[in-house]
Amino acid sequence: MISMDSLENKEFLVEKILKNYSNIFDKITSERLALLRREKLNHPVIFIGMGTCGVISGAAKTHAAVEKYLAKNHVDAEVVKVGCLGLCSAEPLLDVQIPGKARLSFHHATEEKVDDLLNSVFHRSLVPETLLGQHKHTSHEDWPNIPNIEQHPFFARQHKIVLRNTGVISPHAIDDYIAFGGYKSLYKTVLNYTADKVCDIVEQSELRGRGGGGFPTGKKWMVAHGTGSDQKYLICNADESDPGAYMNRALIEGDPHRVLEGIAIAAYAIGANNAYIYVRSDYEQPILILENALKQAREYGFTGENIFESGFNLNIFIRQGAGAFVCGEETAMIASIEGRRGIPQSKPPYPAEKGLFGHPTIVNNIETLANIPAILENGPSWFKSIGTQQSRGTKLFSIAGNGIHSGFIEVPMGITLSDIVNNIAGGVKNGKKLKAVQLGGPTGVCIPSVNLNTVVGYETLQEAGSSMPLGGLIILDEDTCMVNLSLYFMEFLQKESCGKCIPCREGTGRMLRILEEITHRPREETTHETLERFKGVVELERIAEVIRDTSLCGLGQNAPNPVLSSLKWFREEYEEHIFDRKCQVAVCHDLRTFYIDAEICNGCNVCQKKCPKNAIVGAIKSPHFIIESKCNGCGICFDSCKFNAIYFK
Repeated sequence: MISMDSLENKEFLVEKILKNYSNIFDKITSERLALLRREKLNHPVIFIGMGTCGVISGAAKTHAAVEKYLAKNHVDAEVVKVGCLGLCSAEPLLDVQIPGKARLSFHHATEEKVDDLLNSVFHRSLVPETLLGQHKHTSHEDWPNIPNIEQHPFFARQHKIVLRNTGVISPHAIDDYIAFGGYKSLYKTVLNYTADKVCDIVEQSELRGRGGGGFPTGKKWMVAHGTGSDQKYLICNADESDPGAYMNRALIEGDPHRVLEGIAIAAYAIGANNAYIYVRSDYEQPILILENALKQAREYGFTGENIFESGFNLNIFIRQGAGAFVCGEETAMIASIEGRRGIPQSKPPYPAEKGLFGHPTIVNNIETLANIPAILENGPSWFKSIGTQQSRGTKLFSIAGNGIHSGFIEVPMGITLSDIVNNIAGGVKNGKKLKAVQLGGPTGVCIPSVNLNTVVGYETLQEAGSSMPLGGLIILDEDTCMVNLSLYFMEFLQKESCGKCIPCREGTGRMLRILEEITHRPREETTHETLERFKGVVELERIAEVIRDTSLCGLGQNAPNPVLSSLKWFREEYEEHIFDRKCQVAVCHDLRTFYIDAEICNGCNVCQKKCPKNAIVGAIKSPHFIIESKCNGCGICFDSCKFNAIYFK
């Protein structure tokens, strides 16, 4: 990383930032600014995606291999650790930029490929098959026959505002963020606008909360701004507790200063001098990156006392949560920050009037706050020009499941789910058919393939049975059992229920038991028990409606969503499980019936030895048989048979 120390003007730059940020880039020589923006290089620069997804895929080994290559070949190059570019399924990602040429992105750059990749760049003999593309720039010469990375199907339909710098700049260096216009909006805000004017600008932009509720952000801020108090607080909700969602983590790992700048502007708008970032404790790397970013921001004068000599003071603290799903609800989160058990409270009063420690408090999702610097930089009309009339701006999604491409994306509101699944994610892998899209995490809904023309927006998704999702999008192929999926989510929600209100505590438990009965084969079931099971199934929808209408917080109110949506679109699967006692895709193990083909079985006895229930009988070197009443459908015999003699129905 080229630091300000290496440019011999750190103190000069900080002084100019504090006094006249609007002209800062005019005060730096064009050559120095070009170095910071990588528009001009004195030596090669190698960028390695070191987000959590990259590290899991082997980026640390790739980094070590790069360092070894540079030392062995005596190459004077700079190595920069960046966040993930978004295409997690192609990790580890490695970018190389040499003086005068465009930056190149390589996919699946594992340690054993490093030498060949770097040699191909330094010797200018590229192999297109290893490339994602090149980052074209007017200051750089293009590589011949290498496509622009923005033309890649995964990136072509994206519109990056929040993720503009992610995977491009170093999250460890505030210098990078400043060079790309960072903290310019904060300067503009505190020295040119009153607090109520900032609230008005955000309200004019029609930015709505990205955490699920969709309440207008500016109006929410105005309530806290207009509530008299000697102390006010801002809370950034980065507690990403949905299974399969990782946008918050990726945003922090790629561009933490954008989050801090959004927090600072929001705190100024509502009159808060203290802000908290609530993040789950098992996000170890994001927490370390945030701590480093906070230290840098304080050193440069962007937080702390008398920011920009304006009289505005701000302290930002990190609070680690235990990962409880219910603490995503704002009053439960406030309780957790106060050191109490995270349990939702009745509203009103709302936190904007009486929140943390009894003072007015604004709780905003991290994605909401990350939009703020761009809105203040470009104006509310610019932001309103993106998206739809009811849903302005962009939305982050994490794509998981059975798509060809997986990762996190930023798309304009108004895009269809079909565009996301078929174009950005590349469709379903392994030639399978798309069955449905699960949207919004455990409390989200299943949208069948026939409804993929659904538009991403607050009202349109509400019509589909879901609020604006927190961003988890799971692609489900034809081999997915919707009953088993509902069971998984209900099991998660029942465990995560705080237990305060009876509808959620008892209702989710009852729904879980019904789903368990549906997905398990009855063993020696009496007539009475059979009738009870059928009665429970009939009542499943009624119980779900009661839970939704009478629960205290969003967890309980939305807990039935996976069951209700799957019942609506895939009722035949429930009926198959209930009446035929079969799972068509053989996902529900207890409903599988295993058989041994006597003509193929050679009596090797391997399956008999491994069966945990002693359900397989037969003499050595003679065909074996499975006793159905003893078999629990675990499938160990199926996995262990080397002769394909065992099959199931």
